[in-house]
Amino acid sequence: MVQIYRDEDCRFDVERERLIQRLGEVLATDDLLVEHEQLRPYECDGLSGYRVLPKVAVIPHTVDQVHQILAICHDLEVPVVTRGAGTSLSAGSLPHPQGVLLSMARFNRILELDPERRLAKVEPGVRNLAVSEAAAPHGLYYAPDPSSQIACSIGGNVAENAGGVHCLKYGLTVHNVVAATLITIDGETITLGGESLDAPGLDLLAAIHGSEGMLGVITDITVKLLPHPPVRSVLLASFNDVERAGTAVAAIIAAGIIPAGLEMMDGPAIQAAEDFVHAGYPTDAEAILIGEFDGNAGEVADQVEEVSTLLERHGAIEVRVARDDAEKARFWAGRKAAFPAVGRISPDYYCMDGTIPRKHLAHVLQRMRELSGEYGLPVVNVFHAGDGNLHPLVLYDGNVPGEFERTEELGGRILELCVEVGGTVTGEHGVGMEKINQMCVQFPAAEIEQFHALKAAFDPKGLLNPGKAIPTLNRCAEFGAMHVHHGQLPHPEIPRF
Repeated sequence: MVQIYRDEDCRFDVERERLIQRLGEVLATDDLLVEHEQLRPYECDGLSGYRVLPKVAVIPHTVDQVHQILAICHDLEVPVVTRGAGTSLSAGSLPHPQGVLLSMARFNRILELDPERRLAKVEPGVRNLAVSEAAAPHGLYYAPDPSSQIACSIGGNVAENAGGVHCLKYGLTVHNVVAATLITIDGETITLGGESLDAPGLDLLAAIHGSEGMLGVITDITVKLLPHPPVRSVLLASFNDVERAGTAVAAIIAAGIIPAGLEMMDGPAIQAAEDFVHAGYPTDAEAILIGEFDGNAGEVADQVEEVSTLLERHGAIEVRVARDDAEKARFWAGRKAAFPAVGRISPDYYCMDGTIPRKHLAHVLQRMRELSGEYGLPVVNVFHAGDGNLHPLVLYDGNVPGEFERTEELGGRILELCVEVGGTVTGEHGVGMEKINQMCVQFPAAEIEQFHALKAAFDPKGLLNPGKAIPTLNRCAEFGAMHVHHGQLPHPEIPRF
């Protein structure tokens, strides 16, 4: 198991009562959580295998309170971990045992919605889906749609640079945010980006996307809204071979067609989703692709016809185009509910996140099958096939001694496989605690030092979410030595220090 908070990340030592006293000067009793029973709900995020209690948790109501909390933590040199909805799957919002857990859940207002300029200014605790619901009367919506969109917050989406099933055509969170306001740990308020096409100053807006709360605390975000396309068409293609489905994905993109979404599920995922949602999936298939095409009527009809022909040419045994809105919704409902559906067939599952070049989909899926057999742990595949963002679900039983550790090791091997074929260790879930060792595989020492330098520019004392996302060179040295010792050196460029 990845060691939770190494000694070098636990250099902080502030008397708890002193911290509580200072925070009590700013917050009401109900907004300052100090008892174990009060702190327990914050001990983990969506990756429940890692659990830590914070020293205290705070739930401010106002931006001024956030300023004062950060000022106190800066003065006392106390770590701060900012938490949104807690749906992160990489332990990105795991509390620090010597720090403050800062919940932004009460910042849940849509501050402004401008349908003419197609913009919405929101607080970080606003749910992803709530933005589209508010924009719907104006014929608009917010494009990024992670599977957790009913619960996840926009602030968390920025922190992890979330995507969703439509990110292939409409981009990740970073492509749909035009401005954000950030408070640094030393109390400076910074506005990044702007509503004009070219904001003045350095382009730092992209830097906070995927920064996992390590650069500052976001207090508002301005997002782009898009008009609903005139026509949407959804098709479902089934295959009797997973690798053929992977090859078909590459063929669609190579033909110059960019679907609004292109998702893939393998046999076990199909069965689990069908039992849960009754979406009408072919349960005898080894893989299905769900593709959505949008635009004007003629354009969509041409794309659906061309893609259907391509799919059949690459081994699809059936291509089914949704007949009406209800069937479109069912096709997507099964995909959106795939994670909870898998939760019904296994005591626990470990949701991975890595991205690979599309041309290597078939090879990587085959290697994952081999690794699954090697470790004796089933792997269910549900992922954004169009942009190569994989979400393998490793099934395990946390009650079996050593099985979680073995699951982590298998997950690490899968991520290293992604790097080996030219991919990356994360597409949208972030690094957090989960992938911090694999960062050593992907990036050489010089680049890791640059990551630390960027963080130090915003947070010189290293108080914001310490121990996450960016490994120390010592950790990389130990991880590299361990791989060499076990004969598992995954990549020729793994840093050796």
